[in-house]
Amino acid sequence: MSTTATAPAVNQVTLVGHICSDPVLRPIDEHRKVCDLRLAVNDQNGQPPLFIDVATFGAQAEACAKYLTKGWAVAVTGRIVYREWTAEDGTHRSKHSIVGRVQFGAKPGEPTPEVADVDDDDMVTI
Repeated sequence: MSTTATAPAVNQVTLVGHICSDPVLRPIDEHRKVCDLRLAVNDQNGQPPLFIDVATFGAQAEACAKYLTKGWAVAVTGRIVYREWTAEDGTHRSKHSIVGRVQFGAKPGEPTPEVADVDDDDMVTI
């Protein structure tokens, strides 16, 4: 009998990009809030950006909604989530998005920091 060790599954992603539109803060229930962000990420020059939806919760959601605006550079560390639903027209829809922590980077018009330059002291924690 062979005992094969398997590596644990890891679901973690880090992205650096720019916010495509102003963040949207919305209530989940009477005690919790979520902030939805849309992030544009360019991984290669000359290629179109990837557009990725990001959600953050609690106090960090409120800070993102209060301070971030379209064009702001951010770093996001989190996990990929997948959801499926039926649209109003009856079609089946699905998407991947990120749930995680948002680290504020450069304001619009300032150069984007490199990932190595992102300082944990700037992280807004929940």
